[in-house]
Amino acid sequence: MIVPPAGGGSFIGKPETPQQWLMYLHGKLPGPAHPSQIYSQYYEGEQQKLMFAQLRYKAAFAEVFERWRDNFCGVVVDATSERLHVDSFRIPGEDDNAQARDFWQRSSMDAYSTSVHLEALITGTSYVLVWPDDKGDPRITPVSADRMAVSYKAGTLWEIEAAARFEPDPWGRQQVTLWTEDYVYEIPYGVDSWDQGIRSTNPLGTIPVVAFQRRPRLGRQPTSVLVNCVPIQDAINKTLMDALTASEAAAYPQRYATGIEIQEDENGNPVAPFHVGLDKLLQAEDPQARFGSFPAVDLSNYVSLVDLLVQHLGVTSRVPSHYFLVNSSNSPSGEAIISAEAGLVAQVKELMLHFGESWERVIRLCFAVIGDARQHAFEMETRWRDCEYRTEAQHIDGLLKMKQLEVPLEVLWGEAGFTAAQISDFREMRKADAKASAEIQELGPQPQQDPAALEAKKAASKPPQGNSGNVSRKLHEAK
Repeated sequence: MIVPPAGGGSFIGKPETPQQWLMYLHGKLPGPAHPSQIYSQYYEGEQQKLMFAQLRYKAAFAEVFERWRDNFCGVVVDATSERLHVDSFRIPGEDDNAQARDFWQRSSMDAYSTSVHLEALITGTSYVLVWPDDKGDPRITPVSADRMAVSYKAGTLWEIEAAARFEPDPWGRQQVTLWTEDYVYEIPYGVDSWDQGIRSTNPLGTIPVVAFQRRPRLGRQPTSVLVNCVPIQDAINKTLMDALTASEAAAYPQRYATGIEIQEDENGNPVAPFHVGLDKLLQAEDPQARFGSFPAVDLSNYVSLVDLLVQHLGVTSRVPSHYFLVNSSNSPSGEAIISAEAGLVAQVKELMLHFGESWERVIRLCFAVIGDARQHAFEMETRWRDCEYRTEAQHIDGLLKMKQLEVPLEVLWGEAGFTAAQISDFREMRKADAKASAEIQELGPQPQQDPAALEAKKAASKPPQGNSGNVSRKLHEAK
């Protein structure tokens, strides 16, 4: 475990030196008992414990149920995370923001952006760092909240005054980087004192760190999506473990016998007269002996209680019940699914507002790295893929109706689910088609005559038939 180096002493008030900033920010990193770490364990299902009503059951069945887990917390988080996909970025007045897409693709953010969202949903906060690489191009790097700490300016909600990254390597060493608006303070791997860092001017003049927070409240810390789900998950685990214990001990009929003399061994301990699990027939010579059996334990009560707890979990997390499919014999229809997912979709769209604003800051920082004026493009918008699941027929039918309202074609392409790269290809294809059509028109169309006019001309050139037309025929021949 890496610990902060000694030295520097304590201080009172606002940090002034790099060492004081590092001491302050290191103290804000979450420890092993921090709620964010507990929520991570619940997401992975590593929190499972043998929660029995009596301790003796834990000792008796610890090995039997050691690897057992039944975790709904992962479903709750993934149901939201899987609907958050950034498509592209739009700056009003620009047809195709190809440079922003280049920043995005160079850092492989098509894949790693989902990790940023996932971490923010689980722990409440995640971070993204934007800094030049060796060639001077902007690099977008996701950082978890247990390796990054920030301090906000007094009276603001998102303006960061200082940020520090504590990055360990596989050999136990640690690299520390501190950013302020004026300077960057770096401590390379292998240096074990915060006094031996290298200080340089911050070329950006701003903090290159962006926080992603789940539902930030005014004056409160952001929370995990699991904050209200953990107690219900514990209750589900407790009920299921009780059911498993009952199934192990009393789910099959227990037999008993009376009127039989109890045998003892040489130490005076009673000896069981029968091997109930092996013998198919029990018999005794004593005519007073009586045999019987207790009824098996009915486990349906446990099932009903688990169903009730899962329903509470769905209401608390706004995840529809068909995600859990607990004791459901009938699959819901398409219309029922759309109606049931209304709460989940509303929750995802709210997250898009907060996460979208953070991604716009990330792209503006990328423009700041290359000195582009678009670093001040505050009108930038984040385009998200559709978070609603609908049938293809319903979706396309809705888009065709939007086309009747003269909605631009490229907007409809985006609503149809095509990516920004595909739309860019479509635009070039349309240009190629228009050019080919123009070339065909330049060849000149062949003159076409009206069929009625052709028939009239043909009839006029044909000599009249019959005796009634002799005079006219002679006149025609004379001509």
